Amino acid sequence: MASAAGIQQQQEVLAWLLEPLSQQWTQLEWQNNYLSEPLGLIRLCSETAFMWSIFHTVTFFEKALKRSGIKKGSLNLQNISTASTIHPMASHLSWMLPPLLKLLRAVHSLWSPSISQMLPGEIKAAMTMGNAERYSLLGEGNPKLSKGALTFMDGSHIDTSREGHTETNEADIRNWLKGIRDSGYNVLGLSMTIGDPFFKCLDVHSVGVALMENIQSMEFRHARQLVHSALIPLVKHCPMEMWEVWLEKLLHPLFIHAQQTLTFSWSSLLHEGKAKVPDVLGILAEADLKAEVMEEKLLRDLTRETCVLLSTLASPGLNTGLPTLEQSGHAIRVDLSSLKELDAFASNSMVGFLLKHNGLAVPALQICLEAFTWTDGEAVSKVLSFCGSVILLAISANNVQLREFVSKDLFSAIIKGLALESNAFISADLVGFCREIFMYLCDRDPAPRQVLLSLPCIKPQDLVAFEEALTKTGSPKEQKQHMKSLLLLATGNRLKALAAQKSVNIITNVTMRPRSSVNAPETRIDEGDTVGLAAIL
Repeated sequence: MASAAGIQQQQEVLAWLLEPLSQQWTQLEWQNNYLSEPLGLIRLCSETAFMWSIFHTVTFFEKALKRSGIKKGSLNLQNISTASTIHPMASHLSWMLPPLLKLLRAVHSLWSPSISQMLPGEIKAAMTMGNAERYSLLGEGNPKLSKGALTFMDGSHIDTSREGHTETNEADIRNWLKGIRDSGYNVLGLSMTIGDPFFKCLDVHSVGVALMENIQSMEFRHARQLVHSALIPLVKHCPMEMWEVWLEKLLHPLFIHAQQTLTFSWSSLLHEGKAKVPDVLGILAEADLKAEVMEEKLLRDLTRETCVLLSTLASPGLNTGLPTLEQSGHAIRVDLSSLKELDAFASNSMVGFLLKHNGLAVPALQICLEAFTWTDGEAVSKVLSFCGSVILLAISANNVQLREFVSKDLFSAIIKGLALESNAFISADLVGFCREIFMYLCDRDPAPRQVLLSLPCIKPQDLVAFEEALTKTGSPKEQKQHMKSLLLLATGNRLKALAAQKSVNIITNVTMRPRSSVNAPETRIDEGDTVGLAAIL
């Protein structure tokens, strides 16, 4: 079934291989018995042979999708336009995916409070992180693996060597749940890459219910995996004419959940020293240092994956309608008569589409603002392209609400981000954003000047001198230098990201925090005290 084989041959081989599976997979009897109500999955976990049969069916779908793709260059120019319709797996999605969605919905439901409290102790225990996942998070060596162990992308493993046993134990159930989730998300993501056949053969409501119904109960490692394996492919491959239906349905609940949980956990981490991530609750003692390291790793992983999702939304291929800024000379005055309504960008810019829909825009923009205050420079670096697109649309579109957001809220957040040493390696980009916001929007909105004048050490004459200096140069590089100098002056040299760090390489991945206690008072964190993960293990 190599991808170099002819399309017709692949289709015939796949039909021969999948026919026996389809007969069992599409039967309503097992779906009604095990997936129609929450306790059905408990019964399934007691049927060891059938449980593992389902697992192997899902993993076979995953392998078939991975190996049956069309190699780049294997199509001639005449049939490139029909590539998505002749994918060997396209005709199988309509029977393959609906039962999988039911299965994933059932798995997700186990974590909802109303159902988890009814579960047997063995299943509850299986829903917690196993040793392999903990070792992976801590960067420690895994214990000796059995011959039947499978390795996943996150470095953890599941052991299938016991699947023939008649009794199911906690480890078996944990392995099965992890395997179904890993392969199930991959099957969805790989199916989305096929394009139209995926989006036209499924009801968006069934996908939304399966993936988002219990998003509020999802643990951080599972949410990160869902974003990485399913939602990022959704954004990349959703046809433009289906954005309205699919993106609103799936991204809105995700953004709401991510904004709420990330805000809470980062606030807890920075002020109390503990991220309070649900994945770790009940595993180790609260004061255990390893538990805190795992919590922070899980928080950073979800934060970064969420920012990657925002970056994907802003990728050039999905935003062909965005204009470009004039980057030379003195062309900093925008012709107001040339401004378009935001709606004009919504059909050929995914960021424009998102900003047009408040349900998507509000939580996504809030994540951006708060990311600048979280001590994770890597996360900020991933969200820069999204912020850049938002700034560009604020400049190019005739939208008062967006212009005010960028001129005040985003401008202020970027300056706050420059106060964190963890953002030093992207400080040039942040200063560049400050330059664009001020130069292109200060004549259309009073907020950029007000933000600068609100800084602690600036005087009105400093701002006047800054603006005079800008008029004397048409070089963006020199204008950025003027902006950097003004920001340092206006903050009393307190912007640590702009401070020279030439001789010392500092790992800013973990902040030094006071050891937490239940009643510890809130304290502000000095971003300058930084250590590496290895130093605290």
